[in-house]
Amino acid sequence: MSGQNPYAELMRLTNGYQVSQAIYVAATLGIADLLGDEPRDSDDIAAKAGVHPGSLYRLLRALAAAGVFHEDADRRFSLTAIGQCLRSDADRTLGPWAEFVGRPYQWSAWGDLLHGVQTGETPFRHVHGADPWEYRSRHPEEGAIFDRAMTGMSRRMTQATVAAYDFSRFRCVIDVGGGHGALLAAVLAAHPSVRGVLFDQPGVVAGAAAVLREAGVADRCEVVGGNFFERVPEGGDAYLLKTVLHDWDDAEARAILQACRRFIGPEGKLLVLERLVAPPNEDLEAKFFDLFMMTVTGGRERAREEFATLLADAGFRLDAVTRTGTPICIIEAAPI
Repeated sequence: MSGQNPYAELMRLTNGYQVSQAIYVAATLGIADLLGDEPRDSDDIAAKAGVHPGSLYRLLRALAAAGVFHEDADRRFSLTAIGQCLRSDADRTLGPWAEFVGRPYQWSAWGDLLHGVQTGETPFRHVHGADPWEYRSRHPEEGAIFDRAMTGMSRRMTQATVAAYDFSRFRCVIDVGGGHGALLAAVLAAHPSVRGVLFDQPGVVAGAAAVLREAGVADRCEVVGGNFFERVPEGGDAYLLKTVLHDWDDAEARAILQACRRFIGPEGKLLVLERLVAPPNEDLEAKFFDLFMMTVTGGRERAREEFATLLADAGFRLDAVTRTGTPICIIEAAPI
């Protein structure tokens, strides 16, 4: 923080929630798509979005000061490089994520963070009386927003993972907790000799058909519904767990790993895709994702040493970590 005004910096951090909510509103209204490639008058944008002109101008003006938009003369606005990331057609879109994290039910869980720190209870469950999966199952409109956020966030990570790791040496890749199959579809598309099994809750994998078909890999991918706390499909020589373990505390994460250990072959590989928590005073993103897990799911992000211990407790040896150029690393483990 050398050279910065400590008071002003703390004020900026304290008021960060205002910027987050303003971006959420802009993402929900689709402002970036309405702006497109040309500067537009704020009243014109308001008419297209169906919102109050004066209020929208003040929102856009504030976000222009934050660097998301650029304000020209006569209340005309355009997208900055940051704002481009809110477009739905951006290669690395963050619009769906911004829309998800600002939802009132997410916001209210963060409002209960003090209770979580005081008691150790997960704020989301304390506020809503359910975990986020149960909550979204009762509110399908929120589930749809969450799914779009996960798809948008995973696009870049999927491309980076496939580029960083050689999956061609495997005969069958089983994606445990693989959602709609975006990662597995990309792996199979890049390696025509590999077949796959997509495994997740029945209600989740029900939405996978279109993803697999669009990638041209449906004929090489079996879709299986089930509960990864109890068992996983047999027959894979590689088992993928992409951003699954961080949703759970150590006891539950260990149970998932133990289920994988029961069904993986002696020469199989376990590939855990997660963030790694950095040493003290580094990597704000990973440490606030850890706080997000504490607040919403009751899970946690982990350091390499914590993964090594967790894997060993479940019967695996951590062999290697591959960086992908994104916050996600590929943690390779083998059964022992």
